[in-house]
Amino acid sequence: MVNDGNTGFVLPRGATGFFQPKEGPLPRIDLSAFRTALYAAARVAAGKMGAVEEQAYPRTFHTATVVGCAGESTVLCHAHHPWIAFAQTRQDRCGDEFLAPPPWAHVFTDSGFVVLSSELLSTPLAGVDTSVLGPGEWYQIRYYGVATLGGVLFNAWD
Repeated sequence: MVNDGNTGFVLPRGATGFFQPKEGPLPRIDLSAFRTALYAAARVAAGKMGAVEEQAYPRTFHTATVVGCAGESTVLCHAHHPWIAFAQTRQDRCGDEFLAPPPWAHVFTDSGFVVLSSELLSTPLAGVDTSVLGPGEWYQIRYYGVATLGGVLFNAWD
């Protein structure tokens, strides 16, 4: 889909985790910056940081947990862009299972990340500028039946 001016979110190169070798490697999020933000978030949540799982092929995101007074929150961090999302549980593929950011999510924004709302993540792909996606990416999207922004960003396609 080409941006016709009515879309709100622009998918940059690397959003799906796929790339063409001739274009060079994708950017990488500094895992230590994510960990630092997690520690800060845990302090604000009056809790502690749980396990951190670094992105590994074919997943496009790191996962971690923050355990606070309100319970455990699963934090997803895109491996190539500074996007943060929240999910009920750790999983390899996300569709519409995203949660609203907790009150302490501002810590990630303060640390240079972009916290994505559950509403934004559930945006149908028709409402997203997908003009940079290549044929291989569209093949994966169609093969896995992904229909939302969140499903494209936080995936484990092989």
